[in-house]
Amino acid sequence: MAAEVSTQPLNLPFLATKQSTTGNTYIVTGANTGLGFEAAKHLVALGAKKVILAVRSLPAGFAAKQKIDTATGTTDIADVWALDLSSYDSVKSFARRAESELERLDAVIENAAVAIGSAELAEGHILPLTVNVLSTFLLAVLLLPKMRRDAEEFGILPRLVVVTSGVGFDMHEPWMGIREDPLVGIDGVDREKVMITYPVSKLMDTLSVRELATLLPVEKGKVVINAVCPGLCKTELIRNAPPALKESISQNHEQWGRTAEDGSRTLLAGAVLGKESHGCFLSSCEIREDKVPEWAKDEEAKKWQKHLWDLIVKELETVEPGCVQKALE
Repeated sequence: MAAEVSTQPLNLPFLATKQSTTGNTYIVTGANTGLGFEAAKHLVALGAKKVILAVRSLPAGFAAKQKIDTATGTTDIADVWALDLSSYDSVKSFARRAESELERLDAVIENAAVAIGSAELAEGHILPLTVNVLSTFLLAVLLLPKMRRDAEEFGILPRLVVVTSGVGFDMHEPWMGIREDPLVGIDGVDREKVMITYPVSKLMDTLSVRELATLLPVEKGKVVINAVCPGLCKTELIRNAPPALKESISQNHEQWGRTAEDGSRTLLAGAVLGKESHGCFLSSCEIREDKVPEWAKDEEAKKWQKHLWDLIVKELETVEPGCVQKALE
């Protein structure tokens, strides 16, 4: 991965414009810090009508809103809503609120994620699986019906952006070892290897986006669904990593890392790129399917991709019966 990040471009293009964002409504998860904060701030500055800062900690969310309001000279665009992705009930409550309170929804940027060095559980699964994958796609399927209706009512093309990572493609060997039952497999990772649950969860995100996009083409779902890799960025994501790993990543940050603001441009690209990005892996504000290794996209991969999605669907349907069917109908 070092060779990959050492060549990543900096000062990325700014694809989002006032023309593409003015009057729109956005949800950004994990918007109180890092990439999510910077993306939300840009959207407010670009003339969005409403930007929902979806955060686990309301005090942190209100602090972020104050910074955004000060930086952009606004007070009534950024809005703080509670969303705890470690709780299915919180996800369902958030989605119901979006249904009832938001007139329209132009894009959802699912940025929130966790990386941990301990075997912490939530909703019966290791935390990165619950937060990064299961709750991320629960929120997606709960919001897709509204996004489809809004597309038809307002003549817009909503985007569902799932923030993933190319580090998932370093997980070929671990993935091969758990792909027959990946949810059980990732939950059962040895304690000393628990940090790999983050990149494995990101591989699951990429594969799940690809499967969902296949099941819901734009012509049917009216929503562009894509996966964005922001690259190596200087954020707080590594705060829970073991000391040796944290030191190694910090050195990479200093040598090659993007600032959070630079990295946030990749999230905005996902929210403005068109139908051609549907189901694709985006990197450095471009469609970069060439970065997806053959083992993750060949016919054999598609079989296991579907298998993974079916297992996720089984979990989501237990949490909220009928939610996936409603999203896909």
